[in-house]
Amino acid sequence: MTPVTRQEVLGLYRKIFRIAKKWQSASGQIEETIKEKEYIKNEAKTLFKKNKNVMDPKLIKQCIDECEARIEIGLHYNIPYPRPIHLPPMGLAHKQGRTLRHQEKLRKISKPIYLKSHDEVS
Repeated sequence: MTPVTRQEVLGLYRKIFRIAKKWQSASGQIEETIKEKEYIKNEAKTLFKKNKNVMDPKLIKQCIDECEARIEIGLHYNIPYPRPIHLPPMGLAHKQGRTLRHQEKLRKISKPIYLKSHDEVS
């Protein structure tokens, strides 16, 4: 890892923790805000630790791009969690029986395109 890349990664790490410190949930409830702040911190720690031994410049760039995308989307929508996409209305409603397998399939294919690390961690 080059010194410039290292500084960029450390800058992103610090940026995430500054965002977590100032984070306010969309609902405005204190419990929800605390829960979301903890999620942001834990997700960042887990992903950065998982990727600390990555040495390939292309993979490092891909991780940086993913991190920046997650930051921007989280700030834009005020939701720290990855957003499912391409789901029909009520596609994740709680049902039982055969439809449960269908819902699991919907959850798998609804993973955001920008998000490559979510399956391995969450």
